[in-house]
Amino acid sequence: MNNDLQSLTQSLRDFAKARDWEQFHSPKNLASALSVEVAELLEHFQWLTEEQSRNLSEPKQAEVAAEAADVLLYLLQLCDKLNIDLMAAARSKLIVNGEKYPVDSSRGSSKKYTDI
Repeated sequence: MNNDLQSLTQSLRDFAKARDWEQFHSPKNLASALSVEVAELLEHFQWLTEEQSRNLSEPKQAEVAAEAADVLLYLLQLCDKLNIDLMAAARSKLIVNGEKYPVDSSRGSSKKYTDI
């Protein structure tokens, strides 16, 4: 895992330990919390047009950034509890997606790989 993510993960461990929160950080609980935070992120875009979603006001962008940070933090904690190297998993998934979505047949298309 990259040093910035390792450092952030350690900060999360320290933060939870100082508050005696590790007892609540089971993979199930972290996945649940992650799901809630993703929903809170999505809530900022609910009812917006495509154009509005691309042109958020500065205050709205700050709110979205805070929710995105919550998503990242819970995801890092979940991966930490499950000993998942998130960077390695992401690189591996990008390779798999490249095989499922070759440029020549998927460029400009939103179709699922099973339909291209």
